[in-house]
Amino acid sequence: MANSAMPRRKLIEGRAALLVIDIQKSTFVDDSAVRSIDNMPGYRDRMLACANLIDAAHEAGTPVIFIQEIHRGDLVDFGRELDGDEDVHCLEGDPRTDIAREELGFLDGDYVVPKRRYSAFFGTDLEILLRGLKVNTLLLCGGLTDVCVHYTFVDGHQSDYFCRVIEDCVAGSSLEAHEAALRAMEYLQTGARQPASGVIAAMKANMQGV
Repeated sequence: MANSAMPRRKLIEGRAALLVIDIQKSTFVDDSAVRSIDNMPGYRDRMLACANLIDAAHEAGTPVIFIQEIHRGDLVDFGRELDGDEDVHCLEGDPRTDIAREELGFLDGDYVVPKRRYSAFFGTDLEILLRGLKVNTLLLCGGLTDVCVHYTFVDGHQSDYFCRVIEDCVAGSSLEAHEAALRAMEYLQTGARQPASGVIAAMKANMQGV
């Protein structure tokens, strides 16, 4: 039974930050037919579409936080991550692990949070950064929808942030997994699924520190 008593929320409640999750060089330089992680059709284009979001965030004074998955070369920090479908990926020293700075319009003043596991909150200083920035709403883009985006969303939700996933600027391991993850996130917070156009308009309407 739906929660009819839930108050209607604004797209951005309080101060927002844009979390750019795991958009790394491999997306744009690795054309292998078989990759270490499966990507749904149109993955690369959806990651490129995040550049417009990032530009809009810069213009609106919305903090931009790039999340970077990165693992030690001896694989010691993968844990159970290799027990599923994923092969070794995002190793230190591999240029494919670098954030796609040029493709996405990274600027001085943007933040980088490296992570060893799926969630951007797990074992990182993301929450300290968000507290320092006085952030209330997380705007999520990047990949994979069904893994790192979803798990970051869940941890943000459980930490009482308002979470919005920008559905045309995320992509999953498959179309089916992508759609299922979007439905799961919407279940946790009504209105979580938002188009890039609406998010850009909301950031402009909530000009922060410009």
